[in-house]
Amino acid sequence: MSIAVTDTRSAAPARKGARDRLAALARAELTLLFRNKTTLFMALLMPLIMAFAMQRAVSEMPLQENGLSVGTVLLPGTLGFVLVFAVYSTVTGALVTRREELVLKRLRCGELTDREILAGTALPTVLIGLAQCLLLTVCGGLVLKAGLPKAPHLVLLGVLLGMVIVVAMAAASTAITKSAEAAQLTTMPFVFVSLGGSGMVVPLDILPDRVASILELLPLSPVMGLVRDGWTGATDPADLLKRLVIALVWGGLAVFAVRRWFRWEPRH
Repeated sequence: MSIAVTDTRSAAPARKGARDRLAALARAELTLLFRNKTTLFMALLMPLIMAFAMQRAVSEMPLQENGLSVGTVLLPGTLGFVLVFAVYSTVTGALVTRREELVLKRLRCGELTDREILAGTALPTVLIGLAQCLLLTVCGGLVLKAGLPKAPHLVLLGVLLGMVIVVAMAAASTAITKSAEAAQLTTMPFVFVSLGGSGMVVPLDILPDRVASILELLPLSPVMGLVRDGWTGATDPADLLKRLVIALVWGGLAVFAVRRWFRWEPRH
């Protein structure tokens, strides 16, 4: 009787090769990102500009009667701005630009898998976004006297889920984006809906229950809910489960859209 033995010696080199390819692509994307001053401005400064612009409006909202403060509204909102401006818009533009320049098509002819190409293109922007979120969480809490999050694990969970959603949404958005210039228009619906309805500018807690119950179904509403709960310390298990389900559903839908409609070369 023979015994089948699985040789795992090639598994480690294969994983190392994948990491090396991913790192090389990410380094190239990071270099291109820093060369694009307009994109870099949008990624680094737009969230802060939006936060300062809405500070006065937030201070006039009925926050205290809903257990909120200027800090617990502005800080989660600023992290949301990072997701939509620094990550979603940037990744959409990068993927469309690489597609139109036939970079994605050439990359597919090499050893990189489709997942590695998409992940490597988005990775630098995601890492910068995570660094921004960390910096805003620490420094913003001190400036706005909101302190650090009372439940940091909820903030981390919300930000990570948000990153997955916006990156998948960015890849899906390229299906309706013909050029890098058009990306400025095709990304606007998701940005405006997220800003206006997901609790970044106006927290859902101060809206009528019927309106809030509808808006909480938007893609980034559960993310903003988790981040805000992280600051206030609210941990209702039912709300937590509901937000996780909504976030995972939107993430799954976005991934399905990418698998179904993502284009690797320009339309002719």
